[in-house]
Amino acid sequence: MMPGQKQPTNMEEFLEGIWKQNPTFVMVLGMCPTLAVTVSSMNAISMGLATTFVLVASALLVSLVRNVVPAQVRIAAYILIIATFVTVVDYAIQAISLAVYDALGAFIQLIVVNCIILGRAEAHAAKNPPIRAVINAAGMGIGFTIGLFALGSVREILGAGKLFGIALFGADFQPWVVMVLPPGGFFVLASWLLLFNWLDSRKAANAQPAEGRVHA
Repeated sequence: MMPGQKQPTNMEEFLEGIWKQNPTFVMVLGMCPTLAVTVSSMNAISMGLATTFVLVASALLVSLVRNVVPAQVRIAAYILIIATFVTVVDYAIQAISLAVYDALGAFIQLIVVNCIILGRAEAHAAKNPPIRAVINAAGMGIGFTIGLFALGSVREILGAGKLFGIALFGADFQPWVVMVLPPGGFFVLASWLLLFNWLDSRKAANAQPAEGRVHA
């Protein structure tokens, strides 16, 4: 934080990852799991919750040891912390649901190298007290989960005619097979990004006339 800059409130820290700096739709991070596991809503939420747990737990521990870990080995220490919690998540999902574990596959272990988590550890948790680090990490995790669910729900509805496994249409519905294939993930992600960019440009366009009136 720059000298003299106002400290964000806890609510601002939490909402940053949900909207202003959403990992999926704004920063466009974590694209491998975003495109790979979002063929269904359940897979999307499972991956989102697993990532959120690792985010929050690693942010808490990194913040607690931030003044103890030497600067020369901080990245290695952060990766070790993240890998520990990823292992916990890996075994937990395997114990809870083998179907979800098989569906997510290697992407559970790949949470270790998710740039969202390491980025939060280096850019935020290592520079802030535990409570603020946890709040920010929780917002980022929820924002990532929302992004995954946004893709997974659209792909499942159009690709299978279902949501959480519940049929939404009649027997005459013809699924869009492309939506459950890799290209479907790119199509849906591009559509969401187009929508959010249009909303941002519209907001900026509406702000300019208002600013002009204030100066006048």
